[in-house]
Amino acid sequence: MKKIILSLVVVFAAIAANAQDIFVGGSFGWTHNDATDHNAFNISPEVGYNFNENWAVAGIIAYTHDKVGRVKFNGFAIEPYARYTFFRKNIVRLFVDGALGFSTNKQKDGDSENGFEIGFKPGIAIDVTDHLSLEAKYGFLGYRDQFSLAGANASVSGLDLDPNSLTFSVKYAF
Repeated sequence: MKKIILSLVVVFAAIAANAQDIFVGGSFGWTHNDATDHNAFNISPEVGYNFNENWAVAGIIAYTHDKVGRVKFNGFAIEPYARYTFFRKNIVRLFVDGALGFSTNKQKDGDSENGFEIGFKPGIAIDVTDHLSLEAKYGFLGYRDQFSLAGANASVSGLDLDPNSLTFSVKYAF
């Protein structure tokens, strides 16, 4: 047991020593439609670690609250991913995230619905400063079964170019 604790301390000390490789960020959204009496709110913080200029690992934890008329939904998702940056020119980076996600949604006074996904999400990042970047992801290639992250809930096998899959986020690297 002491060896395990000592190993964890060494690992966390090594990560802290390379703090410039850690990044935090996330996204949030709110939508309102009077015609359908639809309100939705989501927040998706994320934290990750850059191994080098091309490879990173991170994870997203998302919470969604959705209300259509009198029907309310709450959802939670977790999505770890590995990122490969395949193009870099000045302040622009192109990347692809390989993700594995799990989600659960519950309608008030109803049953829970669980989902998962495994696949790839392409994106672009603009490095505003050495520490701050703006990112956008669009599309999905893989398998998704009732997975919900930030309010999108669908089943897909193959390529998904649904406009609802467009996400924007802000990242800060230490």
